[in-house]
Amino acid sequence: MRNYDLDFLKHFSMVIGFLAVVTLALLMFAYHLNGVIPPEVSPAAQRATQARISPAGDVYAGATGAASQAAAAAAASAAAAAQVAYGGTMDGSVIFGNLCTGCHTSGAGNAPTMDKAHWTARITQGTETLYKHAIEGYTGPDGGIMPPKGGNPALTDDQVKATVDWMLGNLK
Repeated sequence: MRNYDLDFLKHFSMVIGFLAVVTLALLMFAYHLNGVIPPEVSPAAQRATQARISPAGDVYAGATGAASQAAAAAAASAAAAAQVAYGGTMDGSVIFGNLCTGCHTSGAGNAPTMDKAHWTARITQGTETLYKHAIEGYTGPDGGIMPPKGGNPALTDDQVKATVDWMLGNLK
């Protein structure tokens, strides 16, 4: 072989070796980038994240937000109506047994127990006042606390009235 052929092979081998090193370096760089770039998030996961971090409420300003505010109030009342307590029963004994008995049998929170002696002063105020205190809640002068609707906002006003009537009819 001639010298210029050997020279050519030597330079050609160096170029091929350099290209092989560059190729390996590019492959390693691509592998590194694949590990660094976060995977694409699925649309379902994005929706779940947006629902989790969405604001708890909305701001309605002036007349422009009145329709939105009315729609939100209607949606809230519809949701509350769908959540009627105890299957909508009007049986005061069922509601008393499930909700009221905790305080009105033990006297917790200075609640009057089911003795006529505890209810005499209250009964003289009239049943409408008793209904109002049971529905809206009441803090008495003796420190007694009646939470609105006994602490269960899913009760309807009629259910609360039926329970008050049942309680008044079953005093000992």
